[in-house]
Order: sequence, then C-alpha cells, then structure tokens
Amino acid sequence: MDLAFTPEELQFRDEVRAWIKENYDADLKAMMAQSKNGYLDKEGQVRWQKKLYERGWIAPDWPVEHGGPGFTAAQRYIFQMEMAAAGTPIVSPMGVRMVAPVIMAFGTEEQKKRHLPPILRSDVWWCQGYSEPGSGSDLASLQMKAERDGDDYVLNGSKIWTTHAQWADWMFCLVRTSQEKNRQDGISFLLVDMKTPGITIRPLPTLDGPPEGQQEINQVFFDNVRAPIANRIGEEGKGWTYAKYLLEFERGNAYAPGLRHALQKAKRIASLESQNGARVIDDPDFRRKLADTEIKIEALNYTELRVFSDRASGERVGPASSMLKCAGTEAQQAITELALEAVGGYAAPFVEDTWAEIKGRSNEPRPGPDYAGPVAPAYFNYRKASIYAGSNEIQRNIMAKLVLGL
Repeated sequence: MDLAFTPEELQFRDEVRAWIKENYDADLKAMMAQSKNGYLDKEGQVRWQKKLYERGWIAPDWPVEHGGPGFTAAQRYIFQMEMAAAGTPIVSPMGVRMVAPVIMAFGTEEQKKRHLPPILRSDVWWCQGYSEPGSGSDLASLQMKAERDGDDYVLNGSKIWTTHAQWADWMFCLVRTSQEKNRQDGISFLLVDMKTPGITIRPLPTLDGPPEGQQEINQVFFDNVRAPIANRIGEEGKGWTYAKYLLEFERGNAYAPGLRHALQKAKRIASLESQNGARVIDDPDFRRKLADTEIKIEALNYTELRVFSDRASGERVGPASSMLKCAGTEAQQAITELALEAVGGYAAPFVEDTWAEIKGRSNEPRPGPDYAGPVAPAYFNYRKASIYAGSNEIQRNIMAKLVLGL
C-alpha cells in the first residue's frame, strides 16, 4: 500500500478544500459547532446533503452506474479526511450507506429504480428497524411478526432505538415471517412506508437532552400495518443474510478522519482552559491520556487504509468491520472524556438545548464559553456508541470466531 499521494490526488485534495470553503457556510458551521452528535436538524441535513448531491459527492462508495462519483480508494480517503478536517456534518447513513448497498446487491431492478435515485437526492429519509425490546445485540431473537395476507404482509410488534424515525419516510426492517428451529432462519428484510396506517412513533428521551431538532431515538409501534410483499428484499426467510451484509457497512465506516478532528477540538479546549493555575494541556497526566488516544487513532487510521484498499480491489469488509467498530467507538468515547475533563466546571451547568441561541429559542446568556455547551451532551450521547450496531462485546465474539477461529 503506497501512502504517498500523486500530483493528481493532491490536485483533487485542493479541489475538495475549495468546494468546502465555498459551500460550508457560516450558518451550517454555527450549528455544527453546537451539535452534540455530528448531525444537524433535518432542514440543515437536507440542505447540506443536496449540495453534495449537486456536486456528485453525496455517495463516495456508490458505483458509477448508480450515481456514484467513481472515486479511487485514495480519493475516497482524501475526501473523507478533508470533510472531517473541516468539521462538516455527517451524511445521514441510513439511506446512502446502509439500505442502498443492500438494494443494489439483492433488490430487484424495479426496487433499484424506485428507491436509489431519491436516496441519492436526499428526497427520501430512511430509518432502521432492527432492534426490539429484548432483542438488541441478540438480534436473531426478534419477534416482530409479518404474516401473509394476500399480496401483503401484516406487521405487528415494535422497533426500538430507531434513530430519526420522526423524520423518516421509509424504514428498512427485519421481520419474522416464520418460526424456525434456527432463529436466524425465518427473518425477512422488508421496506416499509412510514405513512402507512397503524404506525405510531414515540420519542425516547436520552441523557444528553432531546430539544427540538436534536431528538434522536424513538420506539416505533406497528398495529396491523400492511406492507406489500413486493417491498421485500430478496427471498423470504433470508433476511439475516442481507442484515449481516448491511451491518458490514454500518460497522465498517471510516472512523479515523472524524476522530482526528474531534481530538483537535479536545486539544483546543485543553489549551484554553486552566485548572489549578495551569493550562489543562500542560498537565502531565492529561498529556499522557491525550497521547495514548492519538496513538490509537493513528493505528486505526492505517488499519482502515488497509481495509479500504482491499475494498477497492473488490473484497468485502467482512469481520474486519467488527474490529473497526470496536476501535472507532471506544476512541470516540475516550475523546469525549478528554473534552469533558478539559472543560472542567463549565460542564456542570448542563446545556440541554445547545441550539437555543442559534435558533432564537432563548435570550439567556450561556454559562462559560460557547465551545463548552455541547461537551457534556456529547459525552452522554456517545455512551451509546459501544452499544449500537451490535455491542462491542458481541463484536469481540465475532472476531474471536471468524478472525481467530476460536
């Protein structure tokens, strides 16, 4: 693997930087500076994603035949690094990075024509229906029923921890179409229109505070919801296969670019804040933890480069996605802990609505500097990072079995 960029790749880097400078406007930057989870509200997300779509960069990993930019592995890496370095919003992954690859790989031509273009344009918002009460990391135990009735499935049950379901037009959903001795059998992968009668969405409050625009997770209830059988992806009872394929994309994202940016923010806070008469960043124990985290991020970066280089030659991420997920989410948590330690007492007056001033919802002055507001909410928000997409304990079991052969 050659880590030196060619002149053409450096020219592409400059092109990306120039585009970001022109399109990442002050309003988006102000909101992102106060975001607790890397996202904007739906209006801001769609506005940013449509800018990327117009430039042809919304889906760096998509093949050209479906509207992707045709990036090389090096261009994808450069693109991700420059976006992260600029602190741009995370593209909502549910459509572009998660359900779209499944539709491309296992969907019918009609399903591809119907769903892929609006996903690419950010005209349609997706959410994920995997976890259920009592069926999270043990996903194979899911019980939400889908019973055939003519040309439809009739759905009854609920899904939980459903990110941004309140915004969603569609859900990709795992449902139980039959009871089998092997629990992984009898699960089907279904696309559900969220406007269908019988669907109820209830927000789930979280420790980081759920003000308008930043409320993130929900429970979704299905009461005799009818979904056409034509909306099923692939074969009935084979949904577990498609679900595992999707999880490679959910778990196997590039973490290092965003982690580098987040660590720089933590360093900046530590250089501005003082404790016991000295800058936090000059404290030897803090510097040791900072260095340890930075070393782990750089090791993860080179690992990601190797994995994504293999993907460029047609290989799947496979069980390496579990390794990336563990290392990436644990580094995310470590960085939020460093930022919380650095900001010190300013984290105590918990700012629930970090967008209150920007959105004109409050005229009250905020205690402490602006950068302090989202630190505690981000710390609490990222406690879930080592649980979602399959807990890190489950990921280690996968690595033990499929990588180490234990």
